[in-house]
Amino acid sequence: MRHDPCLHPVPDMLEYGVSASGFIPEQPLADIPALLAEARAGRPFILVDDEDRENEGDVVIPASFATASVVNFMARHARGLICLAVAPGIARRLRLEPMVRANGSVHGTAFTVSIEAARGVTTGISAHDRAHSIATAIAPDAVPADIVSPGHVFPLIARPGGVLERPGHTEAAVDIAAMAGLIPAGVICEIMNEDGTMARLPDLRRFARRHGMLIGAINDLAAWRRKSQEA
Repeated sequence: MRHDPCLHPVPDMLEYGVSASGFIPEQPLADIPALLAEARAGRPFILVDDEDRENEGDVVIPASFATASVVNFMARHARGLICLAVAPGIARRLRLEPMVRANGSVHGTAFTVSIEAARGVTTGISAHDRAHSIATAIAPDAVPADIVSPGHVFPLIARPGGVLERPGHTEAAVDIAAMAGLIPAGVICEIMNEDGTMARLPDLRRFARRHGMLIGAINDLAAWRRKSQEA
């Protein structure tokens, strides 16, 4: 039975050392063990990529814990495109076809055709429907007939080598889920500011404080994986 994770309560600002003047120091980036603990507990966190890449932050949660409340949080607060990042094996099992034959996107984001659960949804766009479609797609016994296209869930296929092959949010979400001992799939959503611009690190720190979330760096995840392979 999937549990419905509660998003972190807004933390006590004294935890961050707020001075009498109201100054809040920068929230440090979380290490990989801390992010894995969040993943295993079914709590969403933020992953940021390199400034020279997209320079963006995504809310990330293992797909096993992508409940309706989490999908609603992403839609309401993160505001970006909610996507399902999956390992290549899941994509093959579901026979997910690329969205286009020739991928011309800047970072080679591997979108497939959009999907939806074949049963148990209405229009497909509600938080409940999207969460149900995600759960249907990642089920260990899922088959192609369990999903239909087009739909309101946007799968992304991670590279086989994960962040060591491509340091993107897609690969990071799948790597962390797998390292946490979960189904190798994650749900991700870019974080946008209220004015529609993309949230950069200072904005992401404020977002994290507001929602009591940890922030981690994809580069740190790649370094962690390299070190683990060398050990």
